[in-house]
Amino acid sequence: MTTVTTAVDRVPEPWTGRDDGAGPGNLRWHHVVGLDAESAGPCDVAFVGFRSDEGVRRNKGRQGAADGPRALRAALASMALPAAVRALDVGDVEVGNGDLEDGHRRLGQVIASLIDRGHPVVVLGGGHEVAYGSYLGLAESRALRDGGRLGVLNLDAHFDLRDDARPSSGTPFLQMAQSEERRGQRLNYWVLGVSQPSNTERLFHTADRLGVRYVPDTECGLLGLERVDAFIDEFLASCDVVHLSIDLDVLPAGAAPGVSAPAAYGVPMEIIERVCAKVAASRKLAVCDVAELNPHLDIDHRTARAGARLVHRIVTSARTTAHEA
Repeated sequence: MTTVTTAVDRVPEPWTGRDDGAGPGNLRWHHVVGLDAESAGPCDVAFVGFRSDEGVRRNKGRQGAADGPRALRAALASMALPAAVRALDVGDVEVGNGDLEDGHRRLGQVIASLIDRGHPVVVLGGGHEVAYGSYLGLAESRALRDGGRLGVLNLDAHFDLRDDARPSSGTPFLQMAQSEERRGQRLNYWVLGVSQPSNTERLFHTADRLGVRYVPDTECGLLGLERVDAFIDEFLASCDVVHLSIDLDVLPAGAAPGVSAPAAYGVPMEIIERVCAKVAASRKLAVCDVAELNPHLDIDHRTARAGARLVHRIVTSARTTAHEA
């Protein structure tokens, strides 16, 4: 088996943050994140960063997401924990010299190794090209080799099904569909929050041809809560293993200004957080990636805090469910 650290370019650094004193009543994230993979428990959540701007550059977007992992860790570090959680940080895979394809391959190696060790994985992006690297890890892991049915849920204003000559932040889910087709499978791909003005008719036709299930952003508000819940319930019933991909541009620009393409409309934070908690509580989540945080475009760390809160909710919801089982 490939060791966790084989494909990592940047070794993890100790997490630091606010400290209110010793004891379980004062726990924050930086207290519970370890750096030694060998001493981590099999159910500990594992963080890996994907420092990449290459996909955004190829997609002609605003670059800066390569610094997203650092900002997400900083925003998460001082968040208070409701109960004991154990976590592992294995460091970052970095895309250098424009070689996105090699970065995907190495990220996949790290993720597959972590999943096979029993870790739920959270990938800190990076542009949304990170999603294909996450898929590669899942595809090589025991979770799918043992026959589990894959379900991919993308919280995003975009389908990211572009048929471009080179992979980019706009192509990861078409790449997944093509990879699944080579495996004799049809990609089970669902999207919540699609923005019609942000997707061409060609992309809608591609989604329909691939059998993609989706809900537009205009139907994801609080008045559409019943439909959103039903959509997520149907998705979870369709699969055994979940890949959750969160593009922070699914949120309104006021909540997530620090992305390549801020949303003029967006899906409210309370809906996105509810969906994340519901998926985490299903106990089917194997890997989650958080994409498109660009700290250089952020205002008051709003986007970093939004992304960190979603990660926090996912991990704590999954932990609570596991303890209740």
